[in-house]
Amino acid sequence: MRFIYFFISFFTLAPFLIYPQEAKMYKVNTIAFYNVENLFDFEDDPITFDDDRTPDGKDHWTEGIYNAKLKNMAKVIAEIGSDVTGTSPAIIGVCETENRKVLEDLVNQEPLLKKDYGIIQFDSPDRRGIDVALLYQKKLFTPTNYKAHELLIYDNNDVSKRVYTRDQLLVSGMLDGEKIHLIVNHWPSRSGGEARSRPKRIKAAKLNKRLIDSLFSDDPYAKIITMGDLNDDPTSPSVKEILDTKTDREDLKLKELYNPMESMYKKGLGTLAWRDGWSLFDQTIVSAELMKKDYSSYRFYQAGIYNKTYLTNSKGQYKGYPYRSFGNGAFTGGYSDHFPVFVYLIKEASSE
Repeated sequence: MRFIYFFISFFTLAPFLIYPQEAKMYKVNTIAFYNVENLFDFEDDPITFDDDRTPDGKDHWTEGIYNAKLKNMAKVIAEIGSDVTGTSPAIIGVCETENRKVLEDLVNQEPLLKKDYGIIQFDSPDRRGIDVALLYQKKLFTPTNYKAHELLIYDNNDVSKRVYTRDQLLVSGMLDGEKIHLIVNHWPSRSGGEARSRPKRIKAAKLNKRLIDSLFSDDPYAKIITMGDLNDDPTSPSVKEILDTKTDREDLKLKELYNPMESMYKKGLGTLAWRDGWSLFDQTIVSAELMKKDYSSYRFYQAGIYNKTYLTNSKGQYKGYPYRSFGNGAFTGGYSDHFPVFVYLIKEASSE
């Protein structure tokens, strides 16, 4: 990973090292996703199950702990991709946020304040009150359309037994003057077991596929990034069969999807750990148009998992696992039980 960063830095700052006969410079932007692990405020919301995350609740979630959590999340977000781009992500999808207020508090933290992040968020019907959202640097991205799409799931196909879960957030807009579409996901969990809960994620994948297909019906060359905590791995049926993701970028066809996370997963990499095994639930999947090698407009360059040393447990039973923010009934001082993921988009800079 360090070599790749070095390479990008030098072709950005001294491109003659890469193209000695025809100097070229490239713009680089980071698009990221982060499950921020229950970013709740410390106030009791009477319509959601947030009682544990209050000063008198089981987690003793105080204003001081909340502020410490915000500081930690802002530090991580500010650093994703910054060693290459010199700034925090142009766009970042997040999940497990309680409401708009926590997002406003987050983007007003010192590491992010000067970046002037905009917020797109809708309250979802999830019973715990957790949402998905999109944050964007206003100077880099201008949203033009956005909508939260309900995921309708019923137990045993009984419409009186709805399973309330997160919406899927579709945002379209202009990244540095180019149209791009982003979908932020947090698919149903594996509660009750992977096999038993699988139909819920299949349903989520089908909704995601419909949204993507609707974008392709308007523009077969649409640049699309669907990202999120899918609660499934890149090889799971929801991703591999329903979204029909591909891993061979050379043979991608129009309107197909490329999943750069699959090769990472097959190498044993992951974004969260459980019972000494790694899963790669947090994914960024891109449309074929972003995989072209004509860099006159923004294209995919590389994907990665942001797993810096400070984000991992350094000792104990969970050494090497993500350094989560809560455990054993108390705030740990950590970050999240998930590592963030990201992609770099690059294009040739104007010579003017």
